[in-house]
Amino acid sequence: MTATYGDYSKMIDHSLLPPMLTEAELESGCQLAVAYDVASVCILPYYMKRCSEILSGSTVKPSTTIGFPHGAIPTDFKRAESERAIADGCEELDMVVNISQVKSGNWSYVVDDIKAVIDVAHEAGQKVKVIFENCYLTDDEKLQLCRICSDLNADWVKTSTGFGTGGATMEDLKLMIDNTPDHVQVKAAGGVRDFEKLKLVRELGVTRCGASATKVILDECRKQLGLPPIGGPHGSVASGY
Repeated sequence: MTATYGDYSKMIDHSLLPPMLTEAELESGCQLAVAYDVASVCILPYYMKRCSEILSGSTVKPSTTIGFPHGAIPTDFKRAESERAIADGCEELDMVVNISQVKSGNWSYVVDDIKAVIDVAHEAGQKVKVIFENCYLTDDEKLQLCRICSDLNADWVKTSTGFGTGGATMEDLKLMIDNTPDHVQVKAAGGVRDFEKLKLVRELGVTRCGASATKVILDECRKQLGLPPIGGPHGSVASGY
């Protein structure tokens, strides 16, 4: 079956995470996401409530980060961040594992840390993406995180923050897809900057991509599908995501 525009647009989590973004840029980024009908906006946490207001009535979900970008805050802080985000309207939480504890092999800590966020989100009927930051990990560490997230019923496992030393690779995406059950989806972050790459990762089985080049990607998508361009003064916002 031929993929539709919605099949592609609903793969994109439009990223608005660089710390220097102004309120005007955050606002326009949310409006762009609505115009292009993406899956979600991943916004700076302090702007979550306003983001939720802007997206209200659309099919675009408000999302934000937890323990970002290093995952190093204590678990009870991650729990509190999650509770606040959900209170502000967040529907998808992108949490970073404690990378230090992963590298230390303290797997019981890692399990409890991830579980705390998943429990808060799932009790509220919301979803969690667990960010590994693969650029710092061995394949064995990635596999162990896949097993943990599968056991804890994470909604997605995710390659990267986009603020580390590397982003999603095809090898890592295949590893994560091959080592998680069907109920755990895979998200690519960092490196999906054009429509051809979006098509490639979709064919691999990826269901979400963090992207700041949303306008460029989806303008090309519409062009290739023979659809009219999206109207309006929608600019792009730079991001390391």
